[in-house]
Amino acid sequence: MATTTPSRGRRRAPSRMTRAAGKAAALQKPRVILALLLLLALTSVMLLDGYLRAEVGGDERVRSNASSSKVPDKILDGGPILSFRGGEAQSQSVPEKTIALTFDDGPNPTWTPQILKILEENDVPGTFFVVGSMVSRYPSIVKDLVNQGNEIGIHTFTHVDLSYQSDDRIAREMDQTQLALAGAAGITTTLFRAPYSSEADAIDNYSWPVYKKLGEEGYTSVFVDTDSDDWKRPGVSKIIKWATPSKNKGASVLFHDAGGERSQTVKALGTYIKKMKAKGYTFTTISGAIRQTESANQQANGQTGQTGQNGQQPGSEQSEQAGGQVPGGQQGQQGQQPGQNGQLGQSGQAGGVNSLQAAHRTATGTTLYEGKALVAAVAVAEWTVPGLATGLAVVGVAVMGRFGMMLILARRHYRQRNKRRFSWGPTVTQPVSVIVPAYNEKECIANTLESLAKSTHPIEIIVVDDGSTDDTSQIARDAARSFGMTNVRVIRQENAGKPAALNNGVRSASYDIVVMMDGDTVFEPDAVHQLVQPFADPEVGAVAGNAKVGNRNTIIGAWQHIEYVMGFNLDRRMYDLLRCMPTIPGAIGAFRRDAVLEVGGMSEDTLAEDTDITIAMHRGGWRVVYQEHARAWTEAPASLKQLWSQRYRWSYGTMQALWKHRKSLTDKGPSGRFGRVGMPLVVIFQIITPVFAPLIDVFTAYSMIFIDFKAALLAWLAVLGIQLVCAAYAFRLDREKYRYLLMMPLQQLAYRQMMYLVLIHSCITALTGGRLRWQKLKRTGEVGTPAGVN
Repeated sequence: MATTTPSRGRRRAPSRMTRAAGKAAALQKPRVILALLLLLALTSVMLLDGYLRAEVGGDERVRSNASSSKVPDKILDGGPILSFRGGEAQSQSVPEKTIALTFDDGPNPTWTPQILKILEENDVPGTFFVVGSMVSRYPSIVKDLVNQGNEIGIHTFTHVDLSYQSDDRIAREMDQTQLALAGAAGITTTLFRAPYSSEADAIDNYSWPVYKKLGEEGYTSVFVDTDSDDWKRPGVSKIIKWATPSKNKGASVLFHDAGGERSQTVKALGTYIKKMKAKGYTFTTISGAIRQTESANQQANGQTGQTGQNGQQPGSEQSEQAGGQVPGGQQGQQGQQPGQNGQLGQSGQAGGVNSLQAAHRTATGTTLYEGKALVAAVAVAEWTVPGLATGLAVVGVAVMGRFGMMLILARRHYRQRNKRRFSWGPTVTQPVSVIVPAYNEKECIANTLESLAKSTHPIEIIVVDDGSTDDTSQIARDAARSFGMTNVRVIRQENAGKPAALNNGVRSASYDIVVMMDGDTVFEPDAVHQLVQPFADPEVGAVAGNAKVGNRNTIIGAWQHIEYVMGFNLDRRMYDLLRCMPTIPGAIGAFRRDAVLEVGGMSEDTLAEDTDITIAMHRGGWRVVYQEHARAWTEAPASLKQLWSQRYRWSYGTMQALWKHRKSLTDKGPSGRFGRVGMPLVVIFQIITPVFAPLIDVFTAYSMIFIDFKAALLAWLAVLGIQLVCAAYAFRLDREKYRYLLMMPLQQLAYRQMMYLVLIHSCITALTGGRLRWQKLKRTGEVGTPAGVN
């Protein structure tokens, strides 16, 4: 969302840089990869959180009124418990005057604990058909469910109608829920209830193959006999009435502990249990009901005490738990254990599992560890995504506030500085020194000197050749002779970098005011005169000029042109009025010579010597201002690779400069103004906000794809509209042509993302203690005299 303020000149190559540059380049690749991996990880966390909330991959289709012609009549007319022992479909009913309380759609952090408390108080077990995504979000509740003696069944991972899903999707829904249960409570289960299912007679031709497939894998599908319809919230009395079986029949009774507001369910449940106990009903789990039915069948067939075919132990002894008669010593249905892929394994009882929880199997090995990893990943997503959403909301408000502040202060600055009676003081007419550091500038140096030859202000020109390996020095001398310039001095030095070249020029300057520019920049004729006028005010120690992109006729150039105009004409005006200008651009800036020497000259401590010297001027008690009418034209990077290289160093250099001057936060008086006002603004809007900005785009794309395309698109267009208004106003103040704003939407989609990655890359470099070196950008010399550039 934020616009990075362009503020630098080009960079200089150091001596003996070839081998070091190659080494540095090799070190940067892992950091770029790390930046991309970080963004990918956060995107993955968002997708995981969206999957848990059924925003990603959700399917709200529910089948109804389908034919059941292919479903056996004995199943349609049978009980609510469906299994496939030996590959043959079998249905079972709940014994008379027995109730298996079942709860769907949980766990829920509000309602499930309240329901558990009621069950515990009434010494009654329940069978909870849980949604895997909810299990992974609230694992502690599931653990409490199991520890209390309740039974768990699968209700899919995302609560989808499986009759619409592919075999692979069905397998994922089951496997992921099993993993969630393993991670949450250390168990897996053999019970299953399909979302949107009801009584067995509702099985249709589309859902029947699903039940057969899951049955062959060892799952027992559970339906209902009696539905409380509590999700309709009809009132406590109706919930109790609708949940009551008729004629003393046994029933699988359906309630909900999640999926909506369940206060009526909570109020009805305790009363319902007491009412049914008063009628002589007992309560059990689904597994308990299965065992009671099988035990009764065995007794009726004279088989009591014999070992069952499916690994069952003698059931002559009875144990009474939770108010129901339950066969003791038996294993669960077929004694099978769900494996890693949902398949049920060999017979065997899970050690230490309550007899009412015979459907449970102890999770071991890979299943257990994968389950714990899933729960941990979900915990990270549950913490990260809401935190990011809150942070992005704060960032969004801050950015919008900044735009508003920029517009207000920019207008005030423009009106103040363009009043007829505005004056810095007496007109500055004394000569000034113009310092031109140059390294291999044979393509540009002649154009630079030609523009200075037309200066309307008296100047001396000091070209400092920083160990160029081309003909820069000779071309500069020849250009001076051809333009009839007698005020040009060419100083050669061994290659030492741009700060050293500027310091050499400052020491060699003849006048009290020095103007610094780049060797690839051209000045308008009155640029120097306009630039030095603020020095009529004795409090002014430095002046920032108005740098413009000269090669703006390419897409990359146009993008940078928009960025420069917004950066200079809004940001700099705002910083000027707040008296906390962070950077004087290397392309065009002026200083009091004594002030530069007083603060120690141009420092080599950072890659942003322009930001470094500007902050040092603030801390020295000098005022730094912006002079919009002093215009210079510079050559911006012409390729994405060069642009990345330049902005990477700008961003990293800014961080270095801020860290170097961190003590300004505690400085008192004028020297601490930058620390109190400027540094927080730069950190928030040039570092923190842009770091968050890619996530804003990811959230926007996510919302468009998975939530509400129209609303997300309108929000994005609204933000773009605000930025266009700011850009248009900046263009108006600088009298630029509006046609370049047509490139702004594309800039937001492509160029801006690159700038964010650059900043993230710089942050990682800073955090990992990396170091960068100077690097010269390739120049073409296409920016000539400024006339007619617009």
